Amino acid sequence: MSESGRFTHLDERGHARMVDVTTKQPTVRSATATGTVRCGPDVVAALRSGDVPKGDVLAVARIAGIAGAKRTAELLPLAHVIGVHGAVVDLEITDHGVDVTATVRTADRTGVEMEALTAVAVAGLAVVDMVKGLDKSVELTDVRLQAKTGGKSGDWTRQG
Repeated sequence: MSESGRFTHLDERGHARMVDVTTKQPTVRSATATGTVRCGPDVVAALRSGDVPKGDVLAVARIAGIAGAKRTAELLPLAHVIGVHGAVVDLEITDHGVDVTATVRTADRTGVEMEALTAVAVAGLAVVDMVKGLDKSVELTDVRLQAKTGGKSGDWTRQG
């Protein structure tokens, strides 16, 4: 919602619209998101040993996540096309699967929260795609924004 209490992505008739950010000044902004790919112990063992038949799962997922961040505006119809000036996707094999963290940075007129979330989702889906032949129950869960910096609304960090 805007400061006036109106939804910013709706016009006066209630129709969806892209918010006009033309007059906003570019500022440095960042966002970090996380998610988890949950899979069974056999898949975790294959990930740790590098024995997944489709290849290097983490490398593929890392590149997929970066590509996802850069293509967010193509996937989300009201997202702005912005410059993704930095994107880091980290994946950690844990006892429950793979934890995914993405941090995206820009110097633009609007934030990169959706780009960070998209990076996590796409990286997580790449992991799912790479291991689904080993575990049909694999799932992507808990995709969420953890922190953002910059912009009119300032910094924010998830509590708890």
